[in-house]
Amino acid sequence: MSLPLTDFDERYRAISARDTRFDGQFVTAVRSTGIYCRPSCPARTPKPENVTFYPTSAAAHEAGFRACKRCLPEAAPGSPAWDIRSDTAARAMRLIASGVVEREGVPGLAARLGYSSRHLTRLLAAELGAGPLALARAHRAHTARMLLVGTDMPIADVAFSAGFSSIRQCNETIREVFDLTPTALRARRPAGEHAVPGSIDLVLPHRGPLDAAGVFAWMAARAVDGVEEATTTSFSRHLRMPGGPAWFEVRQDAGERVHLRAQVAKLADLAPLVAVVRRLFDLDADPIAIEEALSAHPELAPLVARTPGMRVPGAADPHEMLIRAMIGQQITVVAARTALTALTAALGERTENGLLFPTMAAIAERGADVLRGPVARIRAITGAATALAEGSLALTVGDDGVEQRAALLAMPGIGPWTADYVRMRVLGDPDVLLPGDVALRAGAAASGLPGDPAGITAWAARTAPWRSYLSAHLWRAAPVRAPRRRAAAPRTSTAPRIITKETS
Repeated sequence: MSLPLTDFDERYRAISARDTRFDGQFVTAVRSTGIYCRPSCPARTPKPENVTFYPTSAAAHEAGFRACKRCLPEAAPGSPAWDIRSDTAARAMRLIASGVVEREGVPGLAARLGYSSRHLTRLLAAELGAGPLALARAHRAHTARMLLVGTDMPIADVAFSAGFSSIRQCNETIREVFDLTPTALRARRPAGEHAVPGSIDLVLPHRGPLDAAGVFAWMAARAVDGVEEATTTSFSRHLRMPGGPAWFEVRQDAGERVHLRAQVAKLADLAPLVAVVRRLFDLDADPIAIEEALSAHPELAPLVARTPGMRVPGAADPHEMLIRAMIGQQITVVAARTALTALTAALGERTENGLLFPTMAAIAERGADVLRGPVARIRAITGAATALAEGSLALTVGDDGVEQRAALLAMPGIGPWTADYVRMRVLGDPDVLLPGDVALRAGAAASGLPGDPAGITAWAARTAPWRSYLSAHLWRAAPVRAPRRRAAAPRTSTAPRIITKETS
């Protein structure tokens, strides 16, 4: 398997095998029982003539089905299809998960996607079997279930954290979707699971394996002092959410479960924060599918075997990601981290317990006083911050990848490496290759692949649509070499100068 299943017979074989790899990619609605399940549900496999497959639980619910109490399909990881696909439906799903409907309503979602509300509703209903309101409602139900099972938060707090406008609306939705009251759903918490009173401590589902140690190490190399902190087993950071400052910590336990501990200024920020963390750790990826596809090439099989569960880290904030990429595009990771730490110390917003990365307005106004390096590069960074602050440059998780890349390339000082790196990190695009990256080319050469840009570009075409994961493996394979002092050479803003393997 290299892509989500679309054929009825393929999906039916998946549910007959109770294959957990497909949980979250589609749901199985059974007309004889009126319920829908995840593919791995342990119940008896229904007859084919009684089965309808839906791409989302919202579509199954709109068709009159309720969630299975045994397998709880809402507890499955998210579908990787929303990263693989770049169409309007996928972009809408990413924006819905980030809380756009709760903050801006369907008109706001439609405006971001370039459609009228009516046309977007028709489009999503035809493509996904449910309109934006139903999709947002299903997302709220999933969040409410997660909070009821994972915390001891009062039901009223659960309702508003999940994005419901009232406790009554939350209660009615949970009864309708799960055929259970919130109290009864909380009572179904797995044996041995106990929430710490007063805390928000959740277990985030994912498909295994997960190279969490690799992600933590990657983040440790780039952690901005005061904003982020990483160890071999955890990562935490402060960030700015719509309702105010927030903080979270992610860690992996001995059973390889991923735990999220969070603090938010407003409960409505919790669900969008969970979406941020899932993107940051690439938790909706399908590593088995990716590894099967990459391992089919003899040159890559040893790399995949060496690092099972490779993830491509996302971005906590799209605007911040662009600034970080621009600052780091011509220097080492260590130098970029030093520059970003100095920028944040000078312009960041101080909270009770840490620092928030500077706003784009602050960088636009005062960045030139803090940043060091070529004048043209500083002007490009402050110019990008100005465009982001003013809104003339849009950069969100719901962007069209082609349009986002074109908009970035139109900005002074932003070349293909930066635009593609941002697309990989912000959109979670699984099919990005950075042939201009020196560390990637070094990893390719060390793995027996072409080490020149044209050669690796041509060879990598056979690994589509997983070239981002190929890039991650090649970065990991790059030989480690200590940075050495050398005379400065003429450089362009489009080709990053990378000295150590951890720069990428």
